[in-house]
Amino acid sequence: MWVMGGLVLGALALASGVAAADDFKLSSNQRISCGRGLSAGKLSTATCRSYAYLFNIRTSEYFRCSVSLALTRDAKEIISVQTDGGCVKRPRVFETDGNYSFDATETEPPNTNSFFGTGGYAVWASDNAAQKVRGCIIIASGLGSDVSKCMDMKFE
Repeated sequence: MWVMGGLVLGALALASGVAAADDFKLSSNQRISCGRGLSAGKLSTATCRSYAYLFNIRTSEYFRCSVSLALTRDAKEIISVQTDGGCVKRPRVFETDGNYSFDATETEPPNTNSFFGTGGYAVWASDNAAQKVRGCIIIASGLGSDVSKCMDMKFE
């Protein structure tokens, strides 16, 4: 009887772990940007960075994940390859738990039209059970903290 009870509790724990894992969805709008530069001694470096978002469809919390690779070479060989990456937890999009959908996109790489440089992104989330959509824009201010504003969409 004790063994059967342990098996039932183990199965319930496993099932609840699977259900919790199902609360996270990866956004489908990943981007990659690469740049090249020349260094002293005819070395060239190519750096690529990509972002993705992992979204909790129940709580509307999300993680902004990035991965980067820098490759340095000369005319004959690869001198070094460096990688970095990780995920940073961001605040909830909606205040209450529910059943939400999510997507996000990064800003274009720095150019003449970009006054704030890299680090900006847009987040869109919607309630799967109601006509409710929230759009957020987050940009690096260049003064320490990001500026983040969200707005509920009006349907006309």
